[in-house]
Amino acid sequence: MQIGSVKLDNPFIMAPLAGISNLPFRLLAKKEGCALVSSEMISSNGLVHKSEKTLKMLDSVPDEKPLSIQIFGADPSIMAEAATMVEASGADILDINFGCSVKKIIKTGAGVSLMQTPKVAEALLQAVRKSITIPLTIKIRTGWDPTGSQALQLAKIAQTCGADAIAIHPRTATQGFKGKADWSVISAVKRAVVLPVIGNGDIVRPADAVLMQKTTGCNGVMIGRAAIGYPWIFSQCLASLHGENITAVDLDQRFEVMNQFVSASVEYIGEKVACRMMRSRLGWFVKGLRYSSKFRESIKHLSSEKETLELIETYREVLREASTGL
Repeated sequence: MQIGSVKLDNPFIMAPLAGISNLPFRLLAKKEGCALVSSEMISSNGLVHKSEKTLKMLDSVPDEKPLSIQIFGADPSIMAEAATMVEASGADILDINFGCSVKKIIKTGAGVSLMQTPKVAEALLQAVRKSITIPLTIKIRTGWDPTGSQALQLAKIAQTCGADAIAIHPRTATQGFKGKADWSVISAVKRAVVLPVIGNGDIVRPADAVLMQKTTGCNGVMIGRAAIGYPWIFSQCLASLHGENITAVDLDQRFEVMNQFVSASVEYIGEKVACRMMRSRLGWFVKGLRYSSKFRESIKHLSSEKETLELIETYREVLREASTGL
């Protein structure tokens, strides 16, 4: 799959996940075969006003390349300035969020709100396209009604403005993540433009990703919530695409990834903040395992990397003993 000048090794892409897809998370996905990792959505205002916390979100390392950075906002000039900062940071692709349905984002006129104001969306896209040379993509929803007419309109505008690909999550603005994604809207967008189209929504298992491509004709598949705590979804999608057997993730693999995630997070954001974050995030990786509720309870007050790694190892030993009947 090709997005402008960026050639991807396979069609499986990580979705931008607000509050989740930071550098340590992206590295896990990349290691498991994800072709393109994405940042969480970043405020254009925060970048332009040089918020230290926002600028930190541009951090990257060579091992995660290629990287897409997603920004949001409603002011064309601010978005254009933020886009130049993203390009200067070394990002391979700039993505614009036209799909976030969180109320505080909508109130600013950004996110999915822009799907109601096509002229503003067009001005924004034109300004950003003129300001950068790296590939430009957009991520949209169905729109504010289930017909998909707004998605088709914005896709055509994006194509005219020089965008290089379109990702679509076919749920309406009011659905959020509820209900069922209407994959027929992906098919409609694919027919309406010549740009690469990336489908997103309701990818729960590897077979879903292959089915989406087959039924909609989309060029790529974007995976979000299914990758939280389970980065192996990418390597398993690749196996499914090639008709290979999907190898189950064993206990040691799962716990090794947890250890890597902890260490990378400590290195990236510092021990205190990382351990506080691990109190909830480590629970992602143990979903469905025996005694997981007890493990989640044990990590509620983590304060050091050493303590965190010790509790992970203790839980691993509990599961080993349970599996051998000791």
